Amino acid sequence: MKSYKCIVEGKVAGGPFQSWVRKTAEQLNLTGWVRNIADQKAEILVQGDAESYAVFREKLTTESPVVGKNNVSCTALEYDKEYSAFETRG
Repeated sequence: MKSYKCIVEGKVAGGPFQSWVRKTAEQLNLTGWVRNIADQKAEILVQGDAESYAVFREKLTTESPVVGKNNVSCTALEYDKEYSAFETRG
């Protein structure tokens, strides 16, 4: 299973960002998780086919509800666990 890690910088806490990520990933049949990792940053792990990931990344860059979005960076990675759903973490 292809895995991708994204870091989003901006006001991700206290708003609809995590639920938006989960809903968008589920609509694209992607699995994984989203969590806040630091003040003004969130980490996302998505798994699925390359075409769905490309659509997700585009939406993350252009449509996600992040106030003051500074940066979105995504990379492919080797990940040893496969997720069956998309979840929101702390």
